[in-house]
Amino acid sequence: MEEKTKVAKPKKRLTAFSLILFITIATAFVAWIVSFNSGTYVTAPKFSDVFMAPVKGFVDSREVCIFIIILGGFLAIVNSTGAIEAGIHAMIKKLKGHELWIIPILMFLFSIGGTTYGMQEETVGFYFLLAATMYAAGYDSLTGVAIVLLGAGVGVLGSTVNPFAVGVAVAALPEGIAANQGIIIVLGAILWISSYLIATAYVMKYAAKVKKEKGSTFLSLQEQEAEKKEFANENISDDAKLTKKQKWVLVLFLITFVYMIISFIPWVSFGVISQEVADAGTHWSAWLTGNCLGYYYFLDAATWFLLMSIIIGFVAGIKEQDWVNTFVKGSGDIMSVVLILALARGIRVIMDTTGLGKFIVYNAVNVLKGTPAYVFAPCDYLLHLFLSILVPSSSGLATISTPIVAPVAQGIGLNPSVTIMIYVAANGLINLITPTCGTIMGGLALAKIDYDTWFKFSFKLIVILGLVSTAILTIAMMIL
Repeated sequence: MEEKTKVAKPKKRLTAFSLILFITIATAFVAWIVSFNSGTYVTAPKFSDVFMAPVKGFVDSREVCIFIIILGGFLAIVNSTGAIEAGIHAMIKKLKGHELWIIPILMFLFSIGGTTYGMQEETVGFYFLLAATMYAAGYDSLTGVAIVLLGAGVGVLGSTVNPFAVGVAVAALPEGIAANQGIIIVLGAILWISSYLIATAYVMKYAAKVKKEKGSTFLSLQEQEAEKKEFANENISDDAKLTKKQKWVLVLFLITFVYMIISFIPWVSFGVISQEVADAGTHWSAWLTGNCLGYYYFLDAATWFLLMSIIIGFVAGIKEQDWVNTFVKGSGDIMSVVLILALARGIRVIMDTTGLGKFIVYNAVNVLKGTPAYVFAPCDYLLHLFLSILVPSSSGLATISTPIVAPVAQGIGLNPSVTIMIYVAANGLINLITPTCGTIMGGLALAKIDYDTWFKFSFKLIVILGLVSTAILTIAMMIL
């Protein structure tokens, strides 16, 4: 008698929304428990605090959300021209089997953005593009996500002049404690380059394996179907040629992202633009938003993308009504990313409302008093790994921990500059994998990849990077 073939049922997975909401509730519960024994350090959250956290998270992240909404409309306008699909196919054809070298080049470029100005939220627009590019090159969408997330992420992990991590931490140092910028830059560069080499080798090995054998992908069957539906375009053949309009669209598309990246780099810190000119808003680059290059933030970037979507629509010959419909639809399609970001920011709201973060840092650091460098450094690193799950924001964590950790380190004869890099490296590492980071969850949503898939793919690499970073920082603490 023949046995009936059993068809495997798709696994039911927790959505990003539910996962983040669960962590928010768990954080509030921990704060409530701790509040009974912590005196005045932690305030017990009320039910209203928990219910309002996602909404307040939306308010707290409103500038990023506005940028992403307009980015969605911009991408929809560009996609409607067919320029990206045609450009990808043309590029893949021209590379002729050397597509693998896209990975180290792009990861290095993203890492420069990470180490110099903390490029993270700004990468959201690249997830869709790189997922589509790597899929067309014969790899999978996960490879594209890894290029963006790990590329920028290892740069942030090894921040050298990143104003949102190093800059905020230095500014948060108590009076009487000074940071050595030379030590920070050198140590940051060592962490950056070593992490970049490890991550790049990891992604290239995976990509080569996937191209050789499709069954090697980490993507589930459902995700493979989703990427095929999202990124495979049967209307464009491998010998497709770009029209003149499509070429101009791609040029404008490139200019849009390059200008955005340049606008976030702190040129004042490098002495390229004077502080007086920047404050006065008289630099030529202040023509669009009133802020010069280096002083752009997400509302400025949103304005720039809105302008470029109009220009691209005009160059492509898109009619006014079609432009409006396409832009609105694109903004609507990306709303899931916006909601994920807002929900994730709600965890930080709970931490700030209750004071749980400061309580954890204060008590943990007290335990480390009097410990030698080879104990203090790895324990401080582990502490910041934990805190980064609750407070993924680099500037937010720096404000909480630096004023407490640095004085303790200096008090026992250790270098406070190294403690800054311990916080930077730990926060950068966790932001490669934590579900409380809105950029990760939003980028994965754009690429149609579940969080647990990313976790399985990156976990081994995260452990390796963590061990290497701990070793470098412990040695630095012992000798500096």
